[in-house]
Amino acid sequence: MGCSDCNNKGGCGVRKGEEKQLLGSLLPRLYPSGRWGVPDDEACFRQGVTAREGRRLARNAAEVLQAPARFVPGDATEGCDYVYVLCVGREPGLVDLRDRPAIDLPDGDRIRERYLRAALSTMARIAAVQEIAFELDREGDVYIVREKPRDGVYDPILLARTQKLVDLLVGADITYLDFGLLTKPATRYAEGLVDADYEERYGQPAATVNWLFYPQPATTARISVIPAA
Repeated sequence: MGCSDCNNKGGCGVRKGEEKQLLGSLLPRLYPSGRWGVPDDEACFRQGVTAREGRRLARNAAEVLQAPARFVPGDATEGCDYVYVLCVGREPGLVDLRDRPAIDLPDGDRIRERYLRAALSTMARIAAVQEIAFELDREGDVYIVREKPRDGVYDPILLARTQKLVDLLVGADITYLDFGLLTKPATRYAEGLVDADYEERYGQPAATVNWLFYPQPATTARISVIPAA
């Protein structure tokens, strides 16, 4: 069930309870060893959202949300792909400039954009949505592009599109997980999980999102430098 047709008398609390149960069964199945970074390949094989589905979801999102949407594959360290939806800004967006710098350069020295970013797990049929701020500033002969995720969706201007995006995910048989649950330690949902390797690498405990989607902390900023010439 998505947001638009939700009739739960208990509201989001009921849905979050169901999501906690899902996490409690999913984490031990994907990580029988209990160690972060060592998922079971057989348990993950063909269980996640495919790139083909992600591209189709981006096309559908562009139509339903009436906003530019782009599929972006995750890198080799990540267990997910992404769909970026440009909600505040104009085309070509900064995500396009960052990933394809051969496109037309911006006509300003300072640009601010706001996106919704759906992370589509390649390990299981689950997804999560974050609010992303993109910033461009010209510094001499280069543009500095910053991608700054938030640990959820907070700006009221994004909420209506967030609901529609969640409905699209659910309609594609992809379980949407509330981001507030994913920022909590995975040990809240399943016992016997160890993240010592994560703490050694990142200097902090792993959140649930780091077990199921990507390794970097959820609000890690990404900075790109693009020649202005």
